[in-house]
Amino acid sequence: MEPDRPSPLFSVADLVLAVSRQLTQFDDRSGDITPLETTVLRHVDRHPGVSAGVAARATLLPPSNFSRAVRSLEAKGYVRREPDPADARTVRLHPTAKAAANLERLDATWSSLLGGILDDAEITRTIAALERIEASLAERGGASSDL
Repeated sequence: MEPDRPSPLFSVADLVLAVSRQLTQFDDRSGDITPLETTVLRHVDRHPGVSAGVAARATLLPPSNFSRAVRSLEAKGYVRREPDPADARTVRLHPTAKAAANLERLDATWSSLLGGILDDAEITRTIAALERIEASLAERGGASSDL
């Protein structure tokens, strides 16, 4: 009797993880930022000026892990904290020039690695599908990808 094959959706998730691991191996600075810090920095890059509380909820990280990641990113020069002008108790997070340079470097590296694999229509469909997956999973997890 042949063993059950994984479902197609399992295969999608498995391949997304495998591609992520492969992309990370080509990132010469991957040791500079931990996976936990990457999660926080990705959110701050997409939502400059986000409050720390909103970002912590959106990333689904326990407050202590989130705070540790922000402190480390700040020490490494990727994130800066600013008090909210309307409420001094609230801290706003902003990416720095170093974070922008990091994104530019990743864009160049990943574009070079992935160039020629997909045509423009496939790229558009893949981005749309992955954005739907991310948004749906964020909703199920109690966080929104556009917080």
